[in-house]
Amino acid sequence: MTVAMHTPAYPSVAVLVPCYNEEAAIGRVVKDFRAVLPDALIYVYDNNSTDRTAAVASEAGAIVRHESLQGKGNVVRRMFADVEADVYVMVDGDDTYHAASAPAMVHRMLAEHLDMVNGARVTEVQEAYRPGHRFGNLMLTFLVTSFFGKRTADMLSGYRVFSRRFVKSFPTLVRGFEIETELTVHALELRMPMTEVATPYKDRPPGSVSKLSTFKDGFRILFMIGKLVKEERPLESFSLTAALLTVIAVILAWPIFRTFLETGLVPRLPTAVLSMGLMILAFLAVACGLILETVTRGRREMKRLAYLTHPAPQLPAPMLSAVQTGDLRK
Repeated sequence: MTVAMHTPAYPSVAVLVPCYNEEAAIGRVVKDFRAVLPDALIYVYDNNSTDRTAAVASEAGAIVRHESLQGKGNVVRRMFADVEADVYVMVDGDDTYHAASAPAMVHRMLAEHLDMVNGARVTEVQEAYRPGHRFGNLMLTFLVTSFFGKRTADMLSGYRVFSRRFVKSFPTLVRGFEIETELTVHALELRMPMTEVATPYKDRPPGSVSKLSTFKDGFRILFMIGKLVKEERPLESFSLTAALLTVIAVILAWPIFRTFLETGLVPRLPTAVLSMGLMILAFLAVACGLILETVTRGRREMKRLAYLTHPAPQLPAPMLSAVQTGDLRK
């Protein structure tokens, strides 16, 4: 699809590229996105790189800024706070994502009034998408969609298009690679209009090294999912804890209860006290879940109101008419 974006009436587009030691790749990333989105401003946020990442990005024509707090989550927090635009394209600086997919993703977001378009990675190159990363992504995506809704197949993709109302209502809290999980859950929890499109994914260029640790970052993301479930689904989380405590209490109490029915005695008093204590904790867990569910509902309403302070993304009237009449060039 070819979409002309040079008209002043077209929404402003910002390409956001978080970077750490990507000297070998960042120049190509900037040039590729400048070619397909010529009117977009390209921001490269350097995260304490020890190589020439910032210099190469600047030479390629990007606006280079710096974030001293280490971690991708910290960089995204800074980018979302600093950059003003109507549409935000966020992509990793490792030259593995398909820049040519960006115009269609932007157009779809505007035409369908979406808040997030996720670029689901498609590749047959094993080196580009290692089996360990692929399996971990599938497992973590399954966990998130099981709790928050099945609307994505590639939760950990680093290639996304956001509306302004998504970016300016997103309270970034994480520091590292858990950011993709938080972005996805934010969209799912507020039931934002979103979609996912398949985009080609390729191997890193020579000299570019992945910063993602399969096990270390995988466990951090898994911990983040558990934390989000506790915070966003407190009643279910604490009810599960209560059920576990109840089962243990019943298992401990059953022999004591049976002995009492037969003899009228309670010979194992400490076990009886432990069982009673566990049952009390189970009831307290349910009570905590009910209270926190009310608090979470209030937080969700506040986030929704912040989200609604920004208008929905949309195409300019002339282009919208062309889409509706089928006159848009393809």
